[in-house]
Amino acid sequence: MPTVGIKRTLLFEALGQTFTEEAFDELCFEFGLELDEVVTENNDEGKEEVVYKLDIPANRYDLLCLEGVVRGLLVFQGKLAAPQYSLTKPAQLEQLILDPSVLGVRPHVIGAVLRGVTFNKARYNSFIDLQDKLHQNLARKRTLASVGTHDLDTIKGPFRYMAKPPTEIKFKPLNQTKEFTSAELMELYSVDSHLKSYVPIIKDSPLHPVIYDSNDVVLSLPPIINGEHSKINLNTKNILFEVTATDLTKAGIVLDTLVAMFSQYCDTPFAVEPVQTLLPGGETLIYPKLNYRTETINPTKVNKSIGIDLSAEKMSSLLTKMCLSTTVKGDTLTVSIPPTRADVLHPIDIYEDVAIAHGYNNIVKTIPKTLTVAKQLPINKLTDQLREATAQAGFTEALTFSLCSRDDVATKMRKDIKDIPAVHIANPKTLEFQIARTSLLPGLLKTIQANRKMPLPMKLFEISDVVLKDAGTEVGARNERHMSAVYYNKSPGFEIIHGLLDRLMQLLEVPPVQDKSAGGYYLRQGEDPAYFPGRAAEIVAYGQVVGSLGVVHPDVVTAFDLNLPCSAIEINVEPFL
Repeated sequence: MPTVGIKRTLLFEALGQTFTEEAFDELCFEFGLELDEVVTENNDEGKEEVVYKLDIPANRYDLLCLEGVVRGLLVFQGKLAAPQYSLTKPAQLEQLILDPSVLGVRPHVIGAVLRGVTFNKARYNSFIDLQDKLHQNLARKRTLASVGTHDLDTIKGPFRYMAKPPTEIKFKPLNQTKEFTSAELMELYSVDSHLKSYVPIIKDSPLHPVIYDSNDVVLSLPPIINGEHSKINLNTKNILFEVTATDLTKAGIVLDTLVAMFSQYCDTPFAVEPVQTLLPGGETLIYPKLNYRTETINPTKVNKSIGIDLSAEKMSSLLTKMCLSTTVKGDTLTVSIPPTRADVLHPIDIYEDVAIAHGYNNIVKTIPKTLTVAKQLPINKLTDQLREATAQAGFTEALTFSLCSRDDVATKMRKDIKDIPAVHIANPKTLEFQIARTSLLPGLLKTIQANRKMPLPMKLFEISDVVLKDAGTEVGARNERHMSAVYYNKSPGFEIIHGLLDRLMQLLEVPPVQDKSAGGYYLRQGEDPAYFPGRAAEIVAYGQVVGSLGVVHPDVVTAFDLNLPCSAIEINVEPFL
């Protein structure tokens, strides 16, 4: 969940009340937030200030700043009515003209204007911080949407949004003293600690998006940086917001959230001036929407879903505390959902707000009215029994990653990746996690590699799932529960691994057979290239091959940076259910 840091002095001043740490923690809990920690930080003047770190639900974008938290808490306490957001009707709308050249790069742009804004240092910092939170959270690190804010008094519309070759875009970026081309900025910001993660979004594109005003002044190079010319400051009164995006829905939510939070500082609070976007085909868009939606819910369903017994009138008052104005008509509740509550997608989201406002601690615990009796899955029960038996045999359990590299299951194990039914990750973030593991053995060998300084012998095991490609399943792959163990010492210790197999089969009540019948288990020569020739065996139980064991091949040992011999076993547990 996102964490928002709010200075205690500013918070209590805005709330109009001081709290003890315990009292504020309790208030947050009742409202559905969590006071994660209280820290002391130095402010710009070098003085220490107490900062409250609040854990915010990931979908509550309206609570990612001081203004949203304070507004929500005051409405929750009944000290403030939920504000009504409105759009003004100026004589002439500011315009954003979308050029066809940008459609293949970043195809959407919308905007808004706040008039008569009064900023101070704290408000300005909160304004910038909310933009950053939205960029990281909802906008997925600016890939879906990015916001540019400008001092409207320093620029002149209509504004043109287009794409040009990087060498043809030249302007003075924010907090710089000279002009750069877009190509030069890509190199400059590729090593910038704050902006380097956004550079790849457009760096390799032949055309870069850019916004000009009517005087050819560059407003911004989205989604990277704004221009210095239109930089906002504490004296800015009129702010132009422009949101460029690849996802118009996300852009609308970002814009609604920003203007709703900071329109309270306008001369006319909560009034926002819309901006018109002219599309290449002649159509127009007007944003922000600031739409109020209504949802009708049944109090009986709410009570049944939560496990409470409240009247419709009581539910209405609880929802009003959560900024959801509600009216009662007969046996239905009509809930008005403000533009700040993009998290409300379904009636069940409203039920959740009823539960939060009522208080989870006030919900009486009851035994579910059902005849279903839960029990452990057979495969998990068997796994737990085998896990305990293997540990009693002197082996230590390891838990390794479900993802691994292609080399781990193929090259290092002396196999060809083409012959392995592996599920490949389409866009792996690292070479260590390219495929879902098809065997537990590589993970155990890597564990030994990381613990080579531990005393010998090392006896490790793991019982977990592997993933195998299977065209016969709905999703094209299936999980299979495997058990693997490794013995690592100055001698291979094949007899230790063989003994472990015999013990497990004894517990599984699978008898050894000499005549290779289907009534038990036996070993036969194996050809697995991961094992030393002549020291490898297949495990056959009830007429089918369920696994293998043997002395690990020296090439495999050295591939995992090990220098002592080892023996291993890996079996499929599922046939023994």
